[in-house]
Amino acid sequence: MRKHMQPHIMCGIGDVAKYILIPGDPRRVEIIASFLDESRKVADYRGFITYTGTKDGVGISVSSSGIGCPSAAIAIEELARIGAETFIRVGTTGALQKDVHTGDLVIASAAVRGDGTSKNYVPLEFPAVADLTVVASLLQAARGSNLKTHFGFVLSSDAFYENYEKLSRWSKFGILSVEMETSAIYTIASLKKLKAGSILAVDGNPLLGIGKGEFEPGEKTGELDESVKEAIREEAKIAINAIIIMEKDPKSVERTEDREKQKMF
Repeated sequence: MRKHMQPHIMCGIGDVAKYILIPGDPRRVEIIASFLDESRKVADYRGFITYTGTKDGVGISVSSSGIGCPSAAIAIEELARIGAETFIRVGTTGALQKDVHTGDLVIASAAVRGDGTSKNYVPLEFPAVADLTVVASLLQAARGSNLKTHFGFVLSSDAFYENYEKLSRWSKFGILSVEMETSAIYTIASLKKLKAGSILAVDGNPLLGIGKGEFEPGEKTGELDESVKEAIREEAKIAINAIIIMEKDPKSVERTEDREKQKMF
């Protein structure tokens, strides 16, 4: 049978594992893949870079999604067509709460659908929620980290240069942070009976004017901040460990799920 390639990610059946790590930045793919036991570059086309390898015998792929929900939706759609089943976004986010600091981690239980892409799939009343098994595995894996980890809702927005008043309103509602991809990933995964979670490194706080923005040459800000670089490396390790937990220790995931359910009810 002839192999059919996907038009944007340039991958076909057999090129990716069922577990996929999804960073936005193409340059981050190789960094994340370096934490696998072995990996190879599968494709590099239009900003969609894909590596496939293994960790402790478990197949894992890393594929960039680019910036924003439209690009992320293309990646999820095409990866799902060639066998991907579980997606973990490994990205960055801007804090919207004073107790969420640069270099912290955020695990998103759900996302406010402030994007336009997911509206093309379902009405706004449809929630963008994570798969409980995936977030339970991320929470369990994060227990071994020295970084502070927050768990809760994030805002996904199409506008990087969001106005202060809008972000301030979501902050008052208790939203932990703002980013640009999770809502589409969660929505599409739910509709297609896939699993998805999101772990994010905090790279600043737009409400406080801290983090990603204009900077002088040589200035260490946003993703250039050493604490953010470390958080990106740490979240990659946590995401990989979460996959190993899901694959090899499902009973421990069930116990974590039970604890989270008890907190909810």
